Amino acid sequence: MALSRREFLTSAAGASAAVSLSGTVPAFLARAAAAATDRRDTALVVVQLSGGNDGLNTVVPYADDAYGRARRTLRLTARDVHKINEHVGFHPKLEGLARLSEQGRLAVIQGVGYPGSDRTHERAMRDWHTARPGAPQCPTGWVGRAVDAAPAADAGRVPGVFVGPIARPFALTARKAVVPAIRSAGALTLRAAGGPADAPRRDDASPLAEHVRRAAQGARAMSERIQAVLRDAPGAGRYPRQVLAGQLRTVAQLLRADVGIRIFFTELGGGGIGGFDNHAAQRDNHAALLKQLSDSVTAFVDDLDREKLLDRVALVTFSEFGRTLTENGRKGTGHGAAAPMLLVGGRVGAGLVGTHPSLADLDQDAPKPHTDFRRVYATLLGSWLGFDSEAVLGAKYEPLALFTG
Repeated sequence: MALSRREFLTSAAGASAAVSLSGTVPAFLARAAAAATDRRDTALVVVQLSGGNDGLNTVVPYADDAYGRARRTLRLTARDVHKINEHVGFHPKLEGLARLSEQGRLAVIQGVGYPGSDRTHERAMRDWHTARPGAPQCPTGWVGRAVDAAPAADAGRVPGVFVGPIARPFALTARKAVVPAIRSAGALTLRAAGGPADAPRRDDASPLAEHVRRAAQGARAMSERIQAVLRDAPGAGRYPRQVLAGQLRTVAQLLRADVGIRIFFTELGGGGIGGFDNHAAQRDNHAALLKQLSDSVTAFVDDLDREKLLDRVALVTFSEFGRTLTENGRKGTGHGAAAPMLLVGGRVGAGLVGTHPSLADLDQDAPKPHTDFRRVYATLLGSWLGFDSEAVLGAKYEPLALFTG
């Protein structure tokens, strides 16, 4: 059954019955089959950098003497970086991201954070996941609330999905929706044919039976679209053999299948304390992670660009906090505050957003944030996805100028 996306959504509207899946929560496909998208048809990919990424060695203030004096072994010089301007540049391993910046496809949102972080991994990450700092008992995550409150053009809810091997991040916890965690696009296909979708329609069928039939029919259409993409496998072999690259390849497959998923969430660093928590021997460890980030994201962007999908997609990175300015005696850094967020896409307003945080005015040896992360969330939710950001975040936050067109 070959259906266009709009035919698929129309035929499945109103359905919510469960079907049997291979290794996933059954209710998800039924909900996804019934979901209708915001008509702007955009998607968001969130990449979590677990452990507290060192923003000062990601977007490097190479021309600032305070940076050079504070980092004897970790310092990157003007000769090392990919220069953005005469003050800051990308880490040398971010060659691919530097290329995207030159192509006008990458924005650096500088000095992002929030006041009052206690700089512990668990509390800080939960603050970013809930978007409710100071409310440790908040029962839902910001992505989960977005899925619950997503606008429906017809009927039903718009789903999100976590792609990765770690436990599903709290950001995806919802009150009503089920946001599944998967490792491959094949996990969202049906186990076997047969069942309600094949049953003949009867005029005297009960409303429940018709409800189940339509849900299964829509789920099968979704499954077939994903299976078709997996058979054709465009872009296969063009991603590096890295964990994040594999996860983004799965995201690209689901985007190509065009089944209505609006928010994708994935992760680099391993969850928990995370690989970005470099208290010792930071130089090589951090460089390896940044290379994986850069290579994976650029492969993803190139794949979407070839498939004419890049204008529909925005990818954003975040980490629970930045790092201290001064390196310690073990050639590492401590937990900090402000850090940059990277935003990539075909309709991103490229360049630097905001100023680099001052290295002369520090909070416990860490640059202070000047842009609340919830302003970024509000922009992604409202300006990009078309959702009601105030309903999701619980307050109104002034959006940033991050997108064109």
